[in-house]
Amino acid sequence: MDPSFLNLATQFKLRLEQALESSPTLQQLDGFLQITSTELTSVILLYPHNKSVRHQTSTPCIHIDEDQLVAKFDLIVRRIVSKTKNDKRVYARNTVAARIDKKTSLQFLVEHHLQTALPGKYRYGLYEQGELVAVAIFSGGRRMLDREEDYRSFELLRFCNKSGFNVIGGLSKLIKAFSQDFSPGDIMTFTDRDWSQHSSLEKIGFVAKEITAPINFWIVGTTRYAYRNTEELNTLIEQFPSGFPKENMGSIKMILYIK
Repeated sequence: MDPSFLNLATQFKLRLEQALESSPTLQQLDGFLQITSTELTSVILLYPHNKSVRHQTSTPCIHIDEDQLVAKFDLIVRRIVSKTKNDKRVYARNTVAARIDKKTSLQFLVEHHLQTALPGKYRYGLYEQGELVAVAIFSGGRRMLDREEDYRSFELLRFCNKSGFNVIGGLSKLIKAFSQDFSPGDIMTFTDRDWSQHSSLEKIGFVAKEITAPINFWIVGTTRYAYRNTEELNTLIEQFPSGFPKENMGSIKMILYIK
């Protein structure tokens, strides 16, 4: 296994150890690394560049690629730690929901969300004593041909708390504020199976509809290009011959029916 990847994984383990005040175990398996700890609710699997597909297991896991760890090391550490040890717990009833502008939302997502920041069409935030602690980004409405004329389906594109914060009831309050303004028939979203194989959104009324197929990526440095077929892959190979392929775990499609 490449020494630079082993060094990166060791540094990652040490950061988790400091943050969790425990002693995680780092183990080398068949082409990837595994981190376990009594403090963690999921096993962490780390994949080097040359491991293109996910390890299949029924154990709850967090799957992280080397390029992701390089690009967002600190943010990944904070997200994992937040699952077990939150720096500050905030209750949504003590926050104020408000529309926020594109610049504010994009900056927040870049700082606190692992995926690409999206502007969406409608943006809402929760403020605690003037501090933005959570945001939700929604798409425009889509007409559903099998529903009544005024029925609209919207997509929840992004949701995240500020790093180190756990806003209890935050997403529910943001969805309520959005629903009061736009009266959606339903809100759908996708949850990343690389981070959780079972969605916690079911606790607030979302229904799991399907598990989507894994997404294929061509990785160039720390930039990811998704491709859907061989033709798109060949084009990427021609443009970026030094890249390499990756495949994630896919997503869970979730729907919240409002009316």
